[in-house]
Amino acid sequence: MSRPDDPAPSAMRCVRVRGAREHNLKNVDVDVPRDAFVVFSGVSGSGKSSLAFGTLYAEAQRRYFESVAPYARRLIDQVGVPDVDRIDGLPPAVALQQQRGAPSVRSSVGSVTTISSQVRLLYSRAGSYPPKQPMLYAEDFSPNTSQGACPHCHGLGHVYDVTEKAMVPDDSKSIRERAIASWPPAWHGQNLRDILVTLGYDVDRPWRDLPKKDRDWILYTEEQPTVPVYAGFTPAETRAALRKKAEPSYMGTFTGARRYVLHTFATTQSALMKKRVARFMTGTVCPVCHGKRLKPEALAVTFAGLDIGELSRLSLDRLAEVLTPAAQGRFDEPAAGKKTTLSRAAARRDTARRVAAGGSAHAGAPDVRRTPDLSLEKRLAAQRIAHDLLGRIATLQELGLGYLALDRSTPTLSSGELQRLRLATQLHSNLFGVVYVLDEPTAGLHPADNEALLRALDQLRRAGNSLFVVEHDLDTMRRADWLIDVGPGAGQHGGEVLYSGPPAGLAGVAASQTARYLFAPARPETRTPRTPTGWLELRGIHRNNLRGLDVRFPLGTLTAVTGVSGSGKSSLVSQALVELVGERLGQAVSAEEEDDDTAGPRVATTTTGRIHGGIEHLRRLVRVDQRPIGRTPRSNLATYTGLFDAVRKLFAATPTARARRYDAGRFSFNVAGGRCDTCEGEGFVSVELLFMPSVYAPCPTCHGARYNDKTLQVTWGGKNIAEVLRMTVDEARGFFADEPSVHRPLALLHDIGLGYLRLGQPATELSGGEAQRIKLATELQRAQRGDTLYVLDEPSTGLHPADVDKLMARLQGLVDAGNTVVLVEHDLRIVAASDWVIDVGPGAGEAGGRVVASGPPRAVCQVEDSRTAPYLRRQFADDADGE
Repeated sequence: MSRPDDPAPSAMRCVRVRGAREHNLKNVDVDVPRDAFVVFSGVSGSGKSSLAFGTLYAEAQRRYFESVAPYARRLIDQVGVPDVDRIDGLPPAVALQQQRGAPSVRSSVGSVTTISSQVRLLYSRAGSYPPKQPMLYAEDFSPNTSQGACPHCHGLGHVYDVTEKAMVPDDSKSIRERAIASWPPAWHGQNLRDILVTLGYDVDRPWRDLPKKDRDWILYTEEQPTVPVYAGFTPAETRAALRKKAEPSYMGTFTGARRYVLHTFATTQSALMKKRVARFMTGTVCPVCHGKRLKPEALAVTFAGLDIGELSRLSLDRLAEVLTPAAQGRFDEPAAGKKTTLSRAAARRDTARRVAAGGSAHAGAPDVRRTPDLSLEKRLAAQRIAHDLLGRIATLQELGLGYLALDRSTPTLSSGELQRLRLATQLHSNLFGVVYVLDEPTAGLHPADNEALLRALDQLRRAGNSLFVVEHDLDTMRRADWLIDVGPGAGQHGGEVLYSGPPAGLAGVAASQTARYLFAPARPETRTPRTPTGWLELRGIHRNNLRGLDVRFPLGTLTAVTGVSGSGKSSLVSQALVELVGERLGQAVSAEEEDDDTAGPRVATTTTGRIHGGIEHLRRLVRVDQRPIGRTPRSNLATYTGLFDAVRKLFAATPTARARRYDAGRFSFNVAGGRCDTCEGEGFVSVELLFMPSVYAPCPTCHGARYNDKTLQVTWGGKNIAEVLRMTVDEARGFFADEPSVHRPLALLHDIGLGYLRLGQPATELSGGEAQRIKLATELQRAQRGDTLYVLDEPSTGLHPADVDKLMARLQGLVDAGNTVVLVEHDLRIVAASDWVIDVGPGAGEAGGRVVASGPPRAVCQVEDSRTAPYLRRQFADDADGE
C-alpha cells in the first residue's frame, strides 16, 4: 500500500513495546511504526495475535478506561491488563475482530451500520402519510421500541406457538414413558406426572389412545390446580390414598405443557434452559405485520411508493437505486405524473415567504401530512437524508456488501461480513490519529473483494490513522508498509519477533516460515485431477439466492466451490447440500451443528429441491464447521477428541490408583471426588475488583492444578494428571508414544498443525479455525470406509500457508481413501490443488446464485464470465514460470 510520496516507515513515529510476555511472547521488544499499514504475520499460534490484540490493543483499552468513571467501568467488558513492561507512543485504538454476530435477532445490518436510524428519520420527516394520520416520530418506525413494534408479534416479525407434534414427538409412548418431551426433566417432570395420576388421568396408556379432550387439557390448559401428591405410589395406590384422605407426600401444582414452555422461555435466566424449551416452539410469519415487525400506522407511511418494511428488505444495491432520485432532488408527483427538481434555494425562498407572512417555518407541516404529495420542506429533508444515506451505502458497496439488506439479522452474517460492516462504519466516522487493530480482514473474502478491502484500509491510513493487521493473506503482506513476522513456530516454539521492517527484507530471514511462501512463486500440486467415480446430482434447488439451481458434485474427488462473497456458495454447500443429503441418509443435523448463540425459537428456513442421483454411493455425511467445540473452559482439546478418556484409564490402571480403588472418573476435573473442592476443577478463582477488570488468580488450594492432593499423588510415567494436561500435543506425542489409543489422536492433531496446543487448553481460547481442525482430527480417528461425504466451509480461515499445506495433505488423504470432500474456499492455492471447481456467481445476492463454471481448475481458468478465473490463472501462470 505504500506510495512513492509516502514517508519511509523508519522515519515515522513508533509505538515502542518493551518486555511483552502475554501468552507465549518471550519478553518481546519491538518498535511498530505509526501512520502506516503494518501486518503481523506468522504461523497459527506463533503469538502474532498476542502481540497485536493481547498486548497493544489491550493496553490502549486499559488506558482509555482509566478516564472512564469508576462506576461505568463495571458495566464494560474489559480485556484485562497485558503482561508487558512498558509501551510508549500508543494512540487510542479501535479493534475490529473476527467474531460472530450479536445473538439477538433484533440486531441487523441496519442497526450495526446505523443506517436504519437515518431511514427511520427519512420516513418520519419525509414520508407520505395517509390522510388525517398525524406525523410519527422516528422511534415509531423502530420495531425495537414499544411505540413502534407490531403489537401482535412485539416487533419480532414472527409469532411463536407450541404445537402438539412438537411437544409429543412420539405418540406411541405413554405419559409415564415421557411422551410429553416438552415437560421438564428429572424431578419436576415426575411431579407433573404424579399430579396427573391424582387428577385421574391414565399415564400408562399410549398418548394417541387418550381421549382428545384429555390430551388438550394436559397440553393447553391455563388452569393450575393444586392437589395432593403421593410420591412413588402406583395409580391404584394413589386412588386408594385419596379415598382414605391419607396424608400426601406434598401438595403439587399442575402446569400445562404449553404454559410451561412459554413461561420458562419468557422468565428463565438460564440460557441452557431457554434453548431447551425453544426447541418446542415453532414460528410463523406474523399475520398482522406480515413479518415487517412494525405497527400498522408506521407501515401506512411510504417513501418512493414503499413502506419502511419493504424498503428494509431491499439489497443495499437496490436501495441505492431507490434513493438516488431523491438525493438528486427529483420527485414523482402522483397527481401530475411528472418529475420536478427542488433546489435548496427554492425551498429557502418558500420558507422565507411563509415566515415573512407571520407564519412558522414549519407551520405548513400538519396540513402537508394529510396528503401523499411531498411539501417543499419534506422534499428538502428527503434530499439531504437520502444524500447522506447514499454516501454510507456507497462505502458498503465498495467493500463488496451491496448484496446485503438492512433487515438481515447479524446472527446470519459471517464473521468476515460483520467485520467489514464495522469497518464501513469507521470509514464514515472520519476519525484521525487512531490505531485500528484488525483480525484477518481478508478472511472469507474472494480475491476480487480483497481489492476493495485494501482500498478501504488505504483510505483509513491516508486519513491519518495507523493500521495494525493480523493477516495470513500473502497479497496483503506484499501491500503492507511494514511487516512484523512472529515465530518461528507455534506455542512454546514461537513468541519471538523474527523480523520487523519493509516486506522485502523478510526474504533474508531463514527462520521465517512466512518468507518461504511470500517470495516463492505459487505452485499448485503437480498432480493430475482425479477422475470422478460418480456424480451426486441436485436439481431445482431453492435457498436464499439460489433459484431453481441444478448442479452436479463429482464423487471420489476434492471439489472446491468458489465465488465472490454473497454469491451463494454457502447456501449451496453448507445448507442445501448438507440438508438434502442428511435427509436422504437419515442423518439429522447434530445438536452441535444446530447450536448457535441465539437462545430462542427459530423460524425454519428450508431448502427445496431434490437429489436426482448419486446418493446410493454415499453412506455417511460429515460436516466439519468452525463452531466452538465447547462453550465453557471445562471443554478442551483432550475431552473433545476423546483422548482424555484413554489417559484417565491409564492413570486408573496404575498400582497406586488400584490400591486406592480409584476409577477413571477420579481423574476427571468435572466430577466431584478427584477435583479440587475450592475451585471445583476450574484451576482458578475470580477476584472482583469492582471498577477494575476482574483478576483471575490461580486457585489458592490446588495452585491451578484443578485436582486435589490425593489425586495428584497418582502418577503415570512420572507425571501426574495435571502435568499431562499442561503438555502440548507435541510433548504428549512423545510421552505417550507406546500407547496407541492416546498417540493416534495426538499424531493426527500434530499432522494438521495443532502440535502447539495444550491438552487442557480451554475451548473458549480456541479460534474457529483451530476448532474446525480439532473436529477434523477427531473425525480422522474413525476407520475410513470410503463412502463418506465431507463438507467444510472455508477450512483455510485463520491458517498460515504452512498450516494450509498440512491441512490439504489430510484432505487429500481422505479422498485417496475413497471419500468425497466438498469445501467452500477462497484460498487459490487450495482451489488450484483441487480436482474439480464449481464457481458460483457471477456476482453477489440477486446477481449470483447460478453455476458460472464447473470443471477441473485449469478448465475453469478459461471461463470468461467467472470472477474467479482471472485470479486462478495467476496460480498456473506462476507455475508455468517456475517450470
